[in-house]
Amino acid sequence: MRHHILIVEDDRVTRMRLAGHLRSLGYRVSETEDAEAMEHMIAVDPPELLLVDINLEGKDGLTITREQRAKSKVGIILLTSRSDQVDKIVGLEMGADDYVTKPYDPRELAARVKNLLMRISDLGQAPEGPAPTDLVGPWRLDRIRRRLVCAVNTLPLTPQEFQVLEVLANHPGLTLSRARIAEALGRPDLRPNDRMIDVVVGRLRKKIETDPVNPDWLLTIHGEGYRLVASDDS
Repeated sequence: MRHHILIVEDDRVTRMRLAGHLRSLGYRVSETEDAEAMEHMIAVDPPELLLVDINLEGKDGLTITREQRAKSKVGIILLTSRSDQVDKIVGLEMGADDYVTKPYDPRELAARVKNLLMRISDLGQAPEGPAPTDLVGPWRLDRIRRRLVCAVNTLPLTPQEFQVLEVLANHPGLTLSRARIAEALGRPDLRPNDRMIDVVVGRLRKKIETDPVNPDWLLTIHGEGYRLVASDDS
């Protein structure tokens, strides 16, 4: 699975430029503009690396660094301006792993991100989350042949059905927004009114649920997204 990077930056232009560059390098990228949204994202879909602006409104990057380091080994790179020399030092003392100076050099950013993610992987520091599951109700997800199997039956899956189900099976018990699913599918440009994911979920329910209208396994969490119930939690 691709490395997940979360950008915490309240300047929209800088955030979009960072996100676009990192996605072009093959990373899975989420974006938030403040600490509150960041904490919600971490709870739903923990990243391996945080890119955090030091000078955020409200809870700033130094506070975020201190709080995250007290409870997590997530990688942290601070985004600083050239005049933030003291804050750079304080941030590193609080537990940040590195910093990038704005306006950032794309090659420097790529190198620092790559090196830190390699160190995190080598040290086994990736944040813990629910383990991926292959169990979908009475079915087992055959990831190699891209199908569902049980003792007495086999269900083929279309490419889209397999991809959506795999994303949910990689995060059992967690509610994933349509935007998060689209991003994991490599479709971050999917418009909010595009119902592709809803249609695919509907097709999956017809295949795996006894009553697709009242599903037991593939749930809609209204206003939030979709959740796959882990079979051992039922």
